[in-house]
Amino acid sequence: MASCFGKIVVGTYVEIKRSDGRIHQAMVTSLNEDNESVTVEWIENGDTKGKEIDLESIFALNTDVAPDEEIAPSPETPPPPTPTCVKVNKIAKNRRTIAPTKNDAPSRDNRVIPTRARQPPPQQPEPAPPPPPPPSLQPTQLTQAQTQQQLLNAQRLPRERKDAQRDRYCSSQVKREDGGTRRKSNCVKEVEKLQEKRERRRIQQQELREKRAQEVDTTIPNYEIMYMIRDFRASLDYRPLTTADLIEEHRICVCVRKRPLNKKELSMKDLDVITVPSKDVVMVHEPKQKVDLTRYLENQTFRFDYAFDDSTTNEMVYRFTARPLVETIFERGMATCFAYGQTGSGKTHTMGGDFSGKNQDCAKGVYALAARDVFLMLKKPNYKKLDLQVYATFFEIYSGKVFDLLNRKAKLRVLEDGKQQVQVVGLQEKDVKCTEEVLKLIEVGNSCRTSGQTSANAHSSRSHAVFQIILRRKGKMHGKFSLIDLAGNERGADTSSADRQTRLEGAEINKSLLALKECIRALGRNKPHTPFRASKLTQVLRDSFIGENSRTCMIATISPGMTSCENTLNTLRYANRVKELTVDANQAMDGGRPNINAVNQLELLDEDWLSISPQRDDLKLLCEQNEEEVSPQLFTFHEAVSQLVEMEEQVLEDHRAVFQESIRWLEDEKVLLEMTEEVDYDVELYATQLEQILDQKIEILTELRDKVKSFRSTLQEEEQASKQINPKRSRAL
Repeated sequence: MASCFGKIVVGTYVEIKRSDGRIHQAMVTSLNEDNESVTVEWIENGDTKGKEIDLESIFALNTDVAPDEEIAPSPETPPPPTPTCVKVNKIAKNRRTIAPTKNDAPSRDNRVIPTRARQPPPQQPEPAPPPPPPPSLQPTQLTQAQTQQQLLNAQRLPRERKDAQRDRYCSSQVKREDGGTRRKSNCVKEVEKLQEKRERRRIQQQELREKRAQEVDTTIPNYEIMYMIRDFRASLDYRPLTTADLIEEHRICVCVRKRPLNKKELSMKDLDVITVPSKDVVMVHEPKQKVDLTRYLENQTFRFDYAFDDSTTNEMVYRFTARPLVETIFERGMATCFAYGQTGSGKTHTMGGDFSGKNQDCAKGVYALAARDVFLMLKKPNYKKLDLQVYATFFEIYSGKVFDLLNRKAKLRVLEDGKQQVQVVGLQEKDVKCTEEVLKLIEVGNSCRTSGQTSANAHSSRSHAVFQIILRRKGKMHGKFSLIDLAGNERGADTSSADRQTRLEGAEINKSLLALKECIRALGRNKPHTPFRASKLTQVLRDSFIGENSRTCMIATISPGMTSCENTLNTLRYANRVKELTVDANQAMDGGRPNINAVNQLELLDEDWLSISPQRDDLKLLCEQNEEEVSPQLFTFHEAVSQLVEMEEQVLEDHRAVFQESIRWLEDEKVLLEMTEEVDYDVELYATQLEQILDQKIEILTELRDKVKSFRSTLQEEEQASKQINPKRSRAL
């Protein structure tokens, strides 16, 4: 028998550990020297079961059968007497249930009693153990005798040996319990990996939150929105517009320019909610709030021909917008460039030049840059032989009235001649020879322009400023470039103000912006009728919307602050609607055919076209085409305002005529009085002439008085109509 098996022989009962953790006894049936293991069998539920177990596992549970390497007792030495304090054949009270063998149940005395963890009972006298059995005994009896011999040998070992075996067993048990001999399934391993990743992710998120909490500036009112915008921008791929990008040809070009945060917004710690990720895309991060008060961002995207960020200069904006239009006026065309947007969004800065307080550097505005290129084009051989002369005009439109900014702000009249050409009566055209003369005219005009202080801007424009560069050849117009700085679009919402002047300002701006949009749409779609009479602005620019060789550019300026988010969205929607309604190459073939809806509207208004006031007809058509933006109450208000403006002009004209007539009356009365100083004057002639003068006065003054009464009633109608306006509908523009 190999020494590696220790005291294990065939028929020995040893304790084994099952895969489910149970420990019970089994009988050794064979010894396997080749792999140092033993085969054991036991009976469970009436069936005989068996398994092969390595020696290390057997010795860990049965330290008393382990090989004795330190002390090898001599066979001649008789065994010492068994101590009376050890109970040999007593079975432990807490032992595990042991299944009997298949054929013959073992006797109670042939079971192995492990000594690894059992304390000896109180000392009692025990009988002496029987002598070792002879070799001729049966296997069962041999096992019983051998078991008793093993117990005696174990009792002879020193206590230190027992302690060492006990420690080795305990360490082996801990190793088996912690390390485990059972293999984990792949599913369990994957679950553990997921748990570890989740835990690491939670730790990282917690660290990130703690780091952000340390970086948060609690003085910023909307720091949550700020971090949302910052995280969103971090995921974008920025491709801004550069000078290397191609300049595309558009009959109607719409672009957007974002300005940087101003000093007031920075002092308020306002957030920048506008992002320009590419050369033609603008994104608005509109803050929203859910029902449960959770804040989130609604990112709205708009697409235009060009998009300029807050680092773009005026020269860059001019390069892609107004510069391609300069050549149009040399080709006998009409060009128009608008700056549209909220008050304080940068319209006057873009068109007129950089501001330093209230002082403006006109050399860096679109006005001056366009004039510079006009004079450069004049020197080209193709246009030099045409002998063209350059003229400039500068006027403003305020509350439906036109004022000449180059003639001490003289009031002008807009009329149509017999050829239905719009003429601005009294407008002075200044002959200019170089860019410096143009800059002087711009400075003079800007100093006279109507402006006022608002919540958005300390130097806010309240009127539409129109600067025109006119080319004439032998006195006849060759081309015209109109550059318009529009009034703030948010003033169109001031139609329900208690102040009449503010109401009239808002009504005129609202009406002119609607008319401008419809005129640009008519230009893009080749509509049969353009409602240019609906406002003074479009009436003055009528020739710019008619003709195949007309081109228009709109620069929509927007403010980046979160406080201006609503006005910014209105500006972008306005500009987007203008652009999305232009035709492409495929639709251009159908553009010459009249629009069915437009024709139907014209048919409905056929009788109105022949009415005395075509302005009202265009206003009615304008409101019908914008039913979503113009409520019936707002249309009534616009109609009342138009009537008010017309009657105001009539009253002023009649009053001026009465004043001139009064001067003549005074002269006639002076002559009559001088005649009465003579001694023999004709009394009958005096009375007749005085009666005629008084009759003329009474007739003219009575007529003027009736017009003034009608004018006052119109003022009351306008005030009543303004009170009926739905504020929400009036803010749609």
